[in-house]
Amino acid sequence: MKKLSPEILEKLKGIKAVVFDVDGVLTDGKITYDNKGMEFKSFNVKDGQIIKHLRKNNILTGVITGRDSRVVRNRCEELKIDFHHHGIEDKFNVFFKEMSRRNIAADQVAYIGDDINDLPVLRIVGLSATPADGHYKVKEEVDLVLSSEGGKGAVRELADLILEATGTYDLILKKQ
Repeated sequence: MKKLSPEILEKLKGIKAVVFDVDGVLTDGKITYDNKGMEFKSFNVKDGQIIKHLRKNNILTGVITGRDSRVVRNRCEELKIDFHHHGIEDKFNVFFKEMSRRNIAADQVAYIGDDINDLPVLRIVGLSATPADGHYKVKEEVDLVLSSEGGKGAVRELADLILEATGTYDLILKKQ
């Protein structure tokens, strides 16, 4: 595990939910359209694999994204993300409604976002993170700037840290 401060390690141990933005976090932020207007995005399989392990270890997973995309809906459904909201301008209120509904305090949540529209949520969660290529204003305010870029393992990196800190990573490895 990478060298983390004792404060960050404590925050990681208390995480009960991980919430993600999509474009720039689960993807590299690029959108491709074909001549018929079909939208394409690339997702990192390693991010998807670790999301399944979070869920297996009773860590709630969620997506709150500003764009509404069938491609993203399909990916969320494939990964069995516990909740996902699309086309959301006010991520803060959606976040609070979801966490309240599930009796999870904001300080028990890790949120990973990459742009300024994520700041209202990043500012109030227990552990805030951004990919290596996150917006510079976001990097100034989060607990963790990850080594990996969005769509290139950033979600995997954060989830690995959470699972290692909570002691469940070794259990996953023994089951393999």
